[in-house]
Amino acid sequence: MISVPCTAWLHNPVDTWKVGVKVRLGLNLRDSQAIRGEQIPHATIRCSYGEVLFWGICCRVATADFTVKRGGVLLAATRAARELSLGSNHVTFNMATALTHSRKGRSLGKGQAQIQITVGTVLAVTDCLSWRRTAWEFRETRAAQDFFSTCRSPEACCELTLQPLHRFPLDAAIIFSDILVVPQALGMEVTMVPGKGPSFPEPLREECDLEHLKHPATVASELGYVFQAITLTRQRLAGRVPLIGFAGAPWTLMTYMVEGGSSSTMAQAKRWLYQRPQASHRLLRILTDALVPYLVGQVAAGAQALQLFESHAGHLGPLLFSKFALPYIRDVAKQVKAQLQEAGLAPVPMIIFAKDGHFALEELAKAGYEVVGLDWTVAPKKARERVGKTVTLQGNLDPCALYASEEEIGRLVKQMLDDFGPQRYIANLGHGLYPDMDPKHVGAFVDAVHKHSRLLRQK
Repeated sequence: MISVPCTAWLHNPVDTWKVGVKVRLGLNLRDSQAIRGEQIPHATIRCSYGEVLFWGICCRVATADFTVKRGGVLLAATRAARELSLGSNHVTFNMATALTHSRKGRSLGKGQAQIQITVGTVLAVTDCLSWRRTAWEFRETRAAQDFFSTCRSPEACCELTLQPLHRFPLDAAIIFSDILVVPQALGMEVTMVPGKGPSFPEPLREECDLEHLKHPATVASELGYVFQAITLTRQRLAGRVPLIGFAGAPWTLMTYMVEGGSSSTMAQAKRWLYQRPQASHRLLRILTDALVPYLVGQVAAGAQALQLFESHAGHLGPLLFSKFALPYIRDVAKQVKAQLQEAGLAPVPMIIFAKDGHFALEELAKAGYEVVGLDWTVAPKKARERVGKTVTLQGNLDPCALYASEEEIGRLVKQMLDDFGPQRYIANLGHGLYPDMDPKHVGAFVDAVHKHSRLLRQK
């Protein structure tokens, strides 16, 4: 065993800024030919102090083990081993590979290796923008088929996921899909009506309607096309950026299933909460039990992070939210992490976004998620004061700010990043884009985030 003090640099695959990490390196040189890249020997890099970066998230750790094993996936492993054998004083890893999860017993052949990283508490990120859909290419790609037919095509979903990366220097990709594939998998008919949005021809009206739903255990098998899309997209990304999976939270899914589509009041869904509380809990439990294996399946297919969208949180006050939404949000995180461990899959970062749920910010920060997403109605400094310094925040520029000039967008981004600070933060919009937005202004937002992030890191 040879221990070599060195400095490791972890590079962002989009922006090649560096953060130094002091490490102690141990290599078992069992085969001199192997370390030259033909076969990776067992090696462990332990971070004795400092900071480690993965997926743009900075983790301050007491120790962090980087274990290179035979079999698995890591593009940079061979290069790292070669540099070490040549006496280089640094090791280069692609940050995107750090979220690559392991699959026990799976080997992808000679010359490939896998990195597993165990780290401490999430500290910071200032330039990771997750993107769900771009309206421009999206309209062109699915012009020949209806929306949910597109969702059921792994090739189309992969193409739509990758298109934003061709246009903008984003730091992550989010799989193209829709939260309403879960109600579909439970047996409900859902269509996307042009100019109107989602429509349920036969919404849930009475408690007895719950009997017609499929068993939640069957949902994951019904959604194999989503898993295929994730696997295909991971292959096409080839380590360029991490891939994020997602799902709708139980309350948000319930609103669509009861309302029959979009609603400005959610009166029918809230009527269930007041008049049929037991039936409401039963439905929310069905949805939770369906979501957990679905999200675990996304990770097994290749998703490197997960986001849960509670898009209709704002229709609930503090009392109803704490009773009908928060318990299930917590349970999703708890069960997903437990089932990942049982399946031998590495844990992935989980993000909770509860739109207009600022009244429950403290509770969301303790719900078991690594990141809390914010909409634009929350002041960054106030949010940080409320959740403390141990929670990563994501957000929260008003999407309509992209209607401003490019110069004004840059100013607004600078103000946002200054208010959030460089610690435990992911820059993003406070909600989705609108179809009439100028792509150049989206690019101005992304560029401004990267530019000001570099300035913050230099301070």
